[in-house]
Amino acid sequence: MRVEFLGVRKIASFNINGVKARLPRLLEWLEETRPAVACLQEIKSQDEGFPIAEFEKLGYKGIWHGQKSFNGVAILADGEQPVEVQRGLDGEPEDDHSRYLEADVFGLRVVCIYLPNGNPVPGPKFDYKLRWMERLRRRMHTIKAEEVPAIVTGDYNVIPTDHDVWSPKAMAADALMQPESRDAYFRLLGDGWTDALATHNPRGGVWTYWDYQAGAWQRDHGFRIDHALLSPELADRLVACGVDKSHRGREKASDHAPVWVQLRD
Repeated sequence: MRVEFLGVRKIASFNINGVKARLPRLLEWLEETRPAVACLQEIKSQDEGFPIAEFEKLGYKGIWHGQKSFNGVAILADGEQPVEVQRGLDGEPEDDHSRYLEADVFGLRVVCIYLPNGNPVPGPKFDYKLRWMERLRRRMHTIKAEEVPAIVTGDYNVIPTDHDVWSPKAMAADALMQPESRDAYFRLLGDGWTDALATHNPRGGVWTYWDYQAGAWQRDHGFRIDHALLSPELADRLVACGVDKSHRGREKASDHAPVWVQLRD
């Protein structure tokens, strides 16, 4: 059953870290929180293996862009079929990573991304990350020029500021915190996009990821790398946003927690 309150619609993002391995937790989260749209990253499944039938039992329809063993993104919608606009980013024809999916649903342009990690630094993976961010920026320019209400959400693999990590010193050498990564992220904001979580939590301290190692979850040693950027047409409709942190603490959970925004229709 679709749940909507007073004309408010929830759009969520969840790096599930393996859709098959985490399927019980994912279905549990969908049933408990019932987002109108759920953007998934790291589904780690080829297209033919994506378990769409399980989501259809809950009333969700979807599109997905899979890849064997790693990467992969999907967009699920409660009771409505997302209409695909684009999969993949232009600019590097040889790039076969499944990291970008864009669709129209519920009168919104919804973009689900899984941005490259970029480690180790320096190196070709970090160079690829920066090129990918520039390609994303060009696509976001095009979307913004259409003046449609749009959200670009997912795992950005960027810690925007020192307020977004439990220990800046511990992550200083990581690709997620390099000046080039942060500069590329803030160029997106400078183009007119709104970081929903940062807007509602200007002092930071909100984490979306906790590593499986070194007791990071138990010690709350996390950081914020999952973001929801809103176009000007959508930013004015932002009612609330947050992180479903408790889902990170459940058995066999993803190392990410879902992030969400509530928007006026």
